[in-house]
Amino acid sequence: MVPRSLDALLICFLLDLNKGGLAENVQQAFRVEPVNVTIHEGGTALLKCEVDNPSGIVQWVKDGLLLGPDRHIPRFPRYSMVGDANKGQYNLQVIRSQLDDDASYECQVGPSEKSAGIISHSVQLTVLIPPKRPCIMEYEADSTVTWVAGKEYTLSCQVNDARPPAEIAFTTGDKDLTDVTSHVQPGSNDKLFNTEATLRFTPRSSDNRQRLTCRASNAVAIIPAVVGFTMNILFPPQSPHIEGYNDPIAKGKDLQLICLSLSGNPLATLQWLKNDEVISTNWETDEAKQLSRSSLRISIKAEDNMATVSCQALNQVLKFPLQASIVLHVAFPPEQVKIIGSSSTQEEKEISLSCSTSPSNPPVFLRWWLGWRELNATEVTNSEAAHGGMITVSNLTYEVHREDNGLSLICEAFNEAIMYTKTASVALRVMYPPQKIWIDVPPLETCFRAGNEVKLTCFASGGNPSPRLEWYKETCTNIGGATATCGQQQQPSPGKSGLLKPCLGKQEIKSVRDGITSKTSGNIVSRELSLTLTPSDNMATYRCNATGASRTPALTAYTFLHVQFPPLHATIATTDKELRRGQLVTLNCKSGSSNPPASLTWIKDGKKLDATNLGQKKAEYGGFSTSGRVALRVSSADHGKRVECHALSSVLSEGVNSFHQLTVLFPPEFSSEQVHIVQAVEQGAAQLPLLVSASPPEITYHWSFLGEVLLTEGLPRYHLRDGGSLEIWNVTRADAGKYKIHCENTEGHNETTITLDVQYAPSIRSIGDPTFVNVGGSAEIVCQADANPAPLGMFQWRWLADLEQNLEELGIELLSEGLTGQLRVKEAQRTHAGLYECQVDNGISPAARSSARLIVQYPPEIIKGPGQRKVAATGDGKSQAVLQCSAQGVPKVQFSWAKNGISLDPDSPRHTVATSHVGSLHTSTLTIANVSVVHDYATFTCTASNELGTDTLDIQLLSTSRPDPPTELKVIGVSHNWLALGWTPGFDGGLQQSFRIRYHWPGVPSFLYVDVFPPQSKVFTLTGLQPDTLYNVSVNARNALGESDYADGGAGLSVTTAERMQEPSDRDPGILPEPTPDRPVLPLPIIILLGALAGLLISSNLFFLGCLLYRRRVQGLKEDETTGENKAKVRFGNNYTVCSWLKCSAHSAQLEEHSSESSSTKMSTSGSAATTETWSQLDHHAQKEGNATITDHNILPPWLGSSEPHEYEEVRMARGYEELAPRYDIWHPKEEPQVHEYASPYQLSGGLPAGYAKVVQIYDPVANYLLPQEELPFEQQGELV
Repeated sequence: MVPRSLDALLICFLLDLNKGGLAENVQQAFRVEPVNVTIHEGGTALLKCEVDNPSGIVQWVKDGLLLGPDRHIPRFPRYSMVGDANKGQYNLQVIRSQLDDDASYECQVGPSEKSAGIISHSVQLTVLIPPKRPCIMEYEADSTVTWVAGKEYTLSCQVNDARPPAEIAFTTGDKDLTDVTSHVQPGSNDKLFNTEATLRFTPRSSDNRQRLTCRASNAVAIIPAVVGFTMNILFPPQSPHIEGYNDPIAKGKDLQLICLSLSGNPLATLQWLKNDEVISTNWETDEAKQLSRSSLRISIKAEDNMATVSCQALNQVLKFPLQASIVLHVAFPPEQVKIIGSSSTQEEKEISLSCSTSPSNPPVFLRWWLGWRELNATEVTNSEAAHGGMITVSNLTYEVHREDNGLSLICEAFNEAIMYTKTASVALRVMYPPQKIWIDVPPLETCFRAGNEVKLTCFASGGNPSPRLEWYKETCTNIGGATATCGQQQQPSPGKSGLLKPCLGKQEIKSVRDGITSKTSGNIVSRELSLTLTPSDNMATYRCNATGASRTPALTAYTFLHVQFPPLHATIATTDKELRRGQLVTLNCKSGSSNPPASLTWIKDGKKLDATNLGQKKAEYGGFSTSGRVALRVSSADHGKRVECHALSSVLSEGVNSFHQLTVLFPPEFSSEQVHIVQAVEQGAAQLPLLVSASPPEITYHWSFLGEVLLTEGLPRYHLRDGGSLEIWNVTRADAGKYKIHCENTEGHNETTITLDVQYAPSIRSIGDPTFVNVGGSAEIVCQADANPAPLGMFQWRWLADLEQNLEELGIELLSEGLTGQLRVKEAQRTHAGLYECQVDNGISPAARSSARLIVQYPPEIIKGPGQRKVAATGDGKSQAVLQCSAQGVPKVQFSWAKNGISLDPDSPRHTVATSHVGSLHTSTLTIANVSVVHDYATFTCTASNELGTDTLDIQLLSTSRPDPPTELKVIGVSHNWLALGWTPGFDGGLQQSFRIRYHWPGVPSFLYVDVFPPQSKVFTLTGLQPDTLYNVSVNARNALGESDYADGGAGLSVTTAERMQEPSDRDPGILPEPTPDRPVLPLPIIILLGALAGLLISSNLFFLGCLLYRRRVQGLKEDETTGENKAKVRFGNNYTVCSWLKCSAHSAQLEEHSSESSSTKMSTSGSAATTETWSQLDHHAQKEGNATITDHNILPPWLGSSEPHEYEEVRMARGYEELAPRYDIWHPKEEPQVHEYASPYQLSGGLPAGYAKVVQIYDPVANYLLPQEELPFEQQGELV
C-alpha cells in the first residue's frame, strides 16, 4: 500500500508540470516600477520593484554598478531586497541612508529561455543632509567676547556640508539682527553646500551680558543648529559724586567722605586726591547695585584749609578719569605764641621785645602784662600766611629797674569769636655788680709736700647775675731776695700784687680750671679749688677774681704755698761713647731741682761705688740741683751692664734713679753653658745650638763638617738660625760627627766644636729563615739588628700562633748581646715548629719586626683513625673504590701502594693515584675503577716515607655490610633532667649510617630507645629525665644492611642525674629562669587584651604550621616512589675528613693532641621532639648542677679551636679539609640527606648550622626508612669473602 505522503508528492509534481506548460508563452513584465525618492540622512529608503511572471535574474543597478541577485546584496550591508519573491516583489531597501546612497537606481530582470530581459526606468534616490553646528569664525563657541559699546564689529558664521544649503540668521536676546549678508559655495562633495553669513553689529551698553547666536536651518532640519557666545560690553561709568562734607570744619576733627560712581563695565576704579596728589587708592565694588564706592577719612589739620579734595573714577573705556571735587574750609587757632628779643639788660636801660603768633583762621588779638599790670603795645600788625591763615605781631619798648628783676613779662593772644586764648612769657633780668670777695686758705707758714691735696675756697656776695669767680696761678722763674721758709709767718698786703717780693725773672699767669667746684647759696657764690701739689706750686701765688655782668673792675683775693718736693730727675753723662776691654771710663750724674737738696749714690751690679760729690746749685721752682762723678775700668763682662745713679731726698725719703748702659767692644766669646754634644733622631731635624756673645753683635758664622764648609747653595739641608745655631733637616746616621763653628766680628774671631749623635729606629739586617732542626736536636735563630741607641732588653721574641704562649715555658732560651739577639731551642719537639717573630725596639719608633720559620723535621706518621682501615664497594665490575691515606711529616712525604704485599703497577688503567701536599699534611688517594670481587677484594698497603723514616697503613677493601659499633661513648654534659652524650662512629659498612640511643633506669621493665637526629650526629642530648636517678645509656649504629652491636661491648655507661634545684623548672637546658614579679606590671585590661592577641597569633601560627606539614607529607608521598632506590647509597671509600680526627689549628703541636672523631652538631631529642642547644649553655648547666655524678669525666670537646687561617702555610694544617663536607639543613625522614657522615665543617667554629636554629617537631623513627635485606639491590647486599 503506497503511503499517504507519496500521494501528496505525486500530485504536487503533476500540478507543477501543468503549471509550467501553461506559462511557457507568458512574458515577464514590471507590475510596479521604482519612482524618485527623497529621504533624510539616516532614514530608510524603499525603491519598489514588482515583476509579473519573473523568470530571469532580478537585480538592482546603482549608477551603472550591478548589485547582484543576492537578496542580501554582499559588500553593501545596508542594502537588501525585501518583499515576497513568490509574488514578484524585489523592492530595494536602504537603511541608515548616507550621502553615498544618493545615486541613480534601476531594477533589471535578466533574460530567460521563456522571456527577454527587462529594465525599469532610472530613478533618483536623493539624500538630504541637515546643517551641522555652525562655526563662528572669529570667536570660540560658548565663550565670552569683550566688545566696546558704540564700536562696530564684523562677525562671520559658516555652516558646511548641508543639503539643501543652510539658511543663517543672527539674534541677540529676543531680537533678530538684520544687517546680514550671505553667500553659498560648494561643499566637500559636489552634492553638498557651504553657507557663510556676515553680520555687521554695533553693541550698546544694554547688550552687556546678552548672548549673540548664529542659527542654521534648512528644509531637513527640524531644530535649527545654534552656536553663540556671551557679549561682555565695555562702557564708561557715570560721573562720581562726594558725600559727607559740611562747611566749615574745625581743626582736629575727623572728616569722613564717601565717593560713589554708578554703572560702567567694568565698574570704575576710584582714587582720592588732595591738591592733585593721590592720597588713597582703596575702593570697593557692588556688582548687585552696579556701583563703585570709596571711603576717605581725613584728620583735619591747619594746612588743610583751602585744600581741594577730589575723587576720580576711571575704567578701561575712558581715556581720562571723571572727577568730583570739594574745597575744605578749616577754622584753626595759632599753634604757638612766642616773644622775640632780649629780656636781660642793665638797670635803668630800655628793652625792646616783639610778640608774634603762628598762622590762625580767623586772626587773633595780642596784649602785654608785667606781673598784673597791663602794658601798652607800641605797634600791632596782621599779615597773610600759608593755607589762608593770618599772623599777628605786637612790638613793646620798656625801661627796666632793679625791682623789675625776676618779674614775668606776658604776651596774651585771644579771639572771643572762637573762645581761644594762649600766652607766652619771659622773665626780666636786671643786671648789677657784686659787693664783696674773700678766700678760705691754709696759713701762709704751713709747709706742704708734693703730692698732698690742698683746698682753696673763694667767696663773693651781691650782684646780678651772680658774680663769676675765677682762680689764677702766678709763677716767677727767679724770685729776688731771700725765699720764705716753713714756719715763718708771712702776710701779703691786700691790694698789692700778691707776691712777697717783686718778680725779677719771667712771670707766668694762667687760669686754673681743673679741680674746680662751684656752689651758690642765696646771693653768696663760692668756688673751691682742689689742688694736688706739684713742685711748680712752690712759692706760686693763687689769685681769685670776682667779676659781674657790668663793666666794673673785678674784686681780687690771693695767697701763696710752700711745697717740698724730691728731685725731679737724674741725668748721667759721659764723654767716651766706645769702650774696649781694660779702658777707664768717667760718668757724671746731675739731679733735677728738689726742695730740700738731694744726695747722690752710685750702684753697679747691686754694689755701691765710690764717687766724688760736686756740690749743689739753685734750680727751678725754688729748689736745688746736686752733681757727682764716678770712674770705672771696664771688661767684656761689663758689656750691656748698667751703672745707676740714685738721687735721694733724705727729708722726704724719696728720689729718682737713672742708669747708663755700658757698651764694651770685644771679639766673639762662647758661653760656659755652651752645649758640645747634641742628640737627634734620624729623619728628623737637628739643631746645634750656639751660645756666643760679641760686641758689636754682628757675627759672621762659618760651619764645617769633616773639612767641608756648610751653608752653601748645594747643601739645602743645612740652615742657619737665629744666634748662629745650625739646623739640619732630614738627619741621617751619616750626619753623626763633630761640627766646627768659626765666629768672627770686627773686634776678632773665636771657634769651637759640637758633636752630633744621630739616633735611629732599629732595623733587622739578617735573621735565620728558615731554620731546620730534627726532632730532639738543637736549633738557634739569630736576629742581627742595627740601632742607636742599643739598650738592654730591646730584643723580644714572639711565637706567631693562634694562642699566645710563654716561650720559656716551652723550653726556649732567649739571649741578646749588643746588636744580636738569639732564640735557642734545645731538644726540639714538633710543638716548637712554627713562625717566630723577632722584634727590636730601642724606644724610637717604629720597632723593627722580622719573622723566621723553625721547621722541625720528623718521619711520616699516617693518620689511623676509626674507619680508615676499611673501605666497602660493590664487586659488580662497574663501581669504583676510593682509598685515602693521610700522613704528617717534614720534609715532604712520598707515598707508595701495594696490594696483598705486591706493589701496584703504576701503568695499570684501573688504578689511579693522586697526591696532595698542604703544609705538613700529605694525602694520597688511590682510585680503583671497575671493582671486582675476585681481583680487588684484598688488603691494600699505603707506605709513607721521607728522609727520616717510613710508616704504613693496611686498608681492607671489602663488600658492603652492617656498620661497626661506635666507640668512646662519654658524657659531655649533665643536669637534673637532661644528659648530653658523645661518641666516635665506627666503620659504616659502606652505607650511610645512623645512630640510636638506648637507656634504662631502675624500676623500668625494659630499655627505651631514641633515634639520634640528625641521623649522622655524633652528639645527642637526652631530655625528659628524672632528677637524682641512675641511668644506663648506650648507643649503636645502623645502616641499610642492619645494625651494629652496642658501643663498648654493650656494657653501657652509668650516669646519675643531678638533684632538682629548689626552684622547679621544666625549661630546656640553657634557658635561665625568669623572675616572677610581685604584682602585675600592666593593668588587668591590658593584660587581657595582650592575652587575646597572643592567642590569636598562636592560632594563626598553628594553622600555617599544619598547612606546611600537610604539604610536606603530600610532597613526601609523591617522592616515595622516586627516592626508594636512593635510600641505601654505598660510600665507596675511606676518605673521611681528616679534621674528624685532627684539630685543624694554626700550629702543628695541636695536631697531636686529639685523635678521635668529633662533631659540632649538638641536638637533643625526647620522643618525637628535638631541641637545639649550644655547648656554652651545656657548660653553664653542668656548672650549675655541680652535684651530678659522671662516670666518664672526658667532657671537654676537642673541636673548640680557632678557625682563623695561619699566615704561614708551611707550618699550619690545611684548612681546605674543613671545607669538604656540606652543611646540614633541616632533615626530613623522607628526604635522606646525602652527606658525608664524618664531615664536621663546624668543629672549629664551635657554632651550629643555620638550619639547626629551627625545631623539627615531627619526624619518623630512623628505622622506618631502612630497607629490609630482601629489598636491597643485589650488588648492595653483603656477601662472604
